[in-house]
Amino acid sequence: MSPSLSYEDLRNKKLQENKRKLEELKLSHLSVALRDASSPKPSPSKSVKRKALQEQRLVAVRRSVRVANLPEPPTYRPCKRRDLSNRVYASDDERMYAETRAEEVEAELGSEFPTFVKPMLQSHVTGGFWLGLSKQFCNKYLPKRDSTITLVDEEDEEFDTVYLANKRGLSGGWRGFSLHHELVDGDALVFQLIEPTKFKVHIIRASGYHDQ
Repeated sequence: MSPSLSYEDLRNKKLQENKRKLEELKLSHLSVALRDASSPKPSPSKSVKRKALQEQRLVAVRRSVRVANLPEPPTYRPCKRRDLSNRVYASDDERMYAETRAEEVEAELGSEFPTFVKPMLQSHVTGGFWLGLSKQFCNKYLPKRDSTITLVDEEDEEFDTVYLANKRGLSGGWRGFSLHHELVDGDALVFQLIEPTKFKVHIIRASGYHDQ
């Protein structure tokens, strides 16, 4: 400390330095405030839209990954479509004709292979397309577990179907066979078991009643 300066002079000098520093500090704060004020602030609505867009992209990516991991869909034999609103029910005479003729065909086939006659109902040829088979025939001749059973028509064209052992009937594949051959209520089919899991199928049309 210089001895030529009095206490009062030192005090005034200190006050001046503090005042100068204070002014510099205020100018600095003012500069920051002006810079912040001049910078454009993001719109809240734009921020919300941007976030929603990012979420949509994320969901799309997740969905695409799930779809990529799915197995390839099975391919099916193309079938003819039928207008179910115009269902036609067979008359008693038509139904009796088809069943009687089917029994005659069954007798002509002989006893070399097991056979049975199955008259067609609406539930067999429209809607659910479920074909229940004879319990006695299934228990005696067909597999005890779910299997693929092949149906061979009169043109030797083959159709694979799913046989459900517990339910004793044909499910998947039967619809294709039915639609392909345009089966209707009242028709009668003769099933001939030519191999352990293969039927030869003979179709007798109920409409044949009118051709007599």
